[in-house]
Amino acid sequence: MRLLLVEDDNHVAAALSAVLARHGLRVTHARNGEDALRALLPGQDQEEPYAVVLLDLGLPDQDGYEVCGKIRTRSAVPVIMVTARADVRSRIHGLNLGADDYVVKPYDTRELLARIHAVARRTHSSASEPGTTALGPVRLTPETREVSVHGVPVQLTRKEFDLLALLALRPGVVYRREQIISEVWRTSWEGTGRTLEVHIASLRAKIGVPTLIETVRGVGYKLVVPGA
Repeated sequence: MRLLLVEDDNHVAAALSAVLARHGLRVTHARNGEDALRALLPGQDQEEPYAVVLLDLGLPDQDGYEVCGKIRTRSAVPVIMVTARADVRSRIHGLNLGADDYVVKPYDTRELLARIHAVARRTHSSASEPGTTALGPVRLTPETREVSVHGVPVQLTRKEFDLLALLALRPGVVYRREQIISEVWRTSWEGTGRTLEVHIASLRAKIGVPTLIETVRGVGYKLVVPGA
């Protein structure tokens, strides 16, 4: 598996790269945001695509949050933020920008490795599921991560798509808020519930089918197929 490590401290990058290499991961080191974005441009080399980006937030040329936002405009590659910013607000901000996970320094390298493999596994699994699911006027295709409403394509973020895909697995079944956060964000951090509410509101607005996602007060959410 190939990783892009975005880290301005060469000593930290060298030590982490050595650990990851011992576990069979191939690491490319980018020292700043511009180098990272350039590495993710299509056609930069003939190697396999990056499976995960490990993104430090304290970069010399631009803030890591800004880099994450730019990555999301050009690539669906999973991003794990690795930073000393441990407060809940910073975590929520990173997840809202499209990060797939958030690891706080100092960390145990075994946990980091587990998170890398978990993110890569989820991405591969969702990308390989065949078929299109019909949800009334909504069509969802996991293989291409495409969604359309009445035949018109709808652009969703990675987390919005993952959220819709999870609810679509079992229409009519109530998913608890904690369960959704665990499945989509792979975390149980206190305060992440607000992130879920923001994504639900954004998803409803983009889909434009008011009855598709129903709030079950005090519990969570369920998907209701129109006309079913």
